[in-house]
Amino acid sequence: MPQGLEKRRLGKTELEVTVFGFGCIKFPDVPAERAAAALDRAIDLGVNFLDTARGYGDSESKIGPVLARRRQEVYIATKSGQRTAKGMMGELEVSLRNLQTDYVDLYQAHWVCNDDVLDQVTGPNGALEAMQKAKQQGKVRHYGITMHRHHRAIRRAIESDLFETFMLAYSPLDHEAVGTELIPLAAERDLGLIIMKPLMGGALVSPPGSPRVDGLDPIVAGALRAVASNPLISIVIPGMISVEQVDANYRAITTAHTHDEAARRELIETIGAMKRDLGEKQLCLSCGYCLPCAQEIQIPKLFRALHVHTSYPDDQRFMGKELYDSLGMPADACVQCRECVERCPAGIDIPARMKEAVAAFGQRSTA
Repeated sequence: MPQGLEKRRLGKTELEVTVFGFGCIKFPDVPAERAAAALDRAIDLGVNFLDTARGYGDSESKIGPVLARRRQEVYIATKSGQRTAKGMMGELEVSLRNLQTDYVDLYQAHWVCNDDVLDQVTGPNGALEAMQKAKQQGKVRHYGITMHRHHRAIRRAIESDLFETFMLAYSPLDHEAVGTELIPLAAERDLGLIIMKPLMGGALVSPPGSPRVDGLDPIVAGALRAVASNPLISIVIPGMISVEQVDANYRAITTAHTHDEAARRELIETIGAMKRDLGEKQLCLSCGYCLPCAQEIQIPKLFRALHVHTSYPDDQRFMGKELYDSLGMPADACVQCRECVERCPAGIDIPARMKEAVAAFGQRSTA
């Protein structure tokens, strides 16, 4: 039976947010009435955190009428991709009009994707200055930042102590590799951690016609539970567009469950059985079940390096080479034994992928 929504502290903001929030990124895809019905249902269930952005089409405008009726029941977060103080302040005014409110609880610098953009945002006349000024004016209660992929820039932003919250993409497969070092670092700095893309943008969904468990998609439910079970995060915000999705995700989060290694393995094996491209030709589940390798190759990390090197934007692909060069044993150490293939839940032809890595990164002597 559902147990009600747990609340967690959103880092140094001191806001008490429900661990399950509402991501409004997909609202441009649905009529205003459907979006409003989904929002009302979520708020009725106790969800108290809504997240949108200027870059999400008409999402803010669809939230506005609901917020006007129920402003005291929820925290509203929005974002701007503007990099200058002038641009950021201008977009804040648009957001306030769209959202039909005179303040937002959280204003975020959106998609800060590399060192140069981070320097723009935090430098003289940058977006951060606007957020700080808006907080002084009472138009913003707190401010944060959202980032993807670029680990060096993410680390710099965390260690700057300039922000109150941090939004990162994180899933049971840790598809942007932030779970081992960056999430703990952000928590250590008392940043409120908001998790986007817990379902990898819709990739972690069972195929149509697949069996349900207690009426729920086992992959969706398992993924949300896995992310929410991480005590370092404050809130997870799956994108939703319907009352049905709200109800299902609420049940997944609030129904009593155990998330131990057995549950993790079951989830990984269920995902692996789909043998699905998880986006940008990412096939590896990062589960580590292929290990140990007799040649001491760190297979998941090597595949991560290959994925970054071949699929990330041009200005970020260097991170793949850096990761590969940091690994002790190169891809050309593979002896094609195929023992790892037998253990891989996704059935990846690992030796073939090793050859791809050699082609991408070159031969490297192990002597």
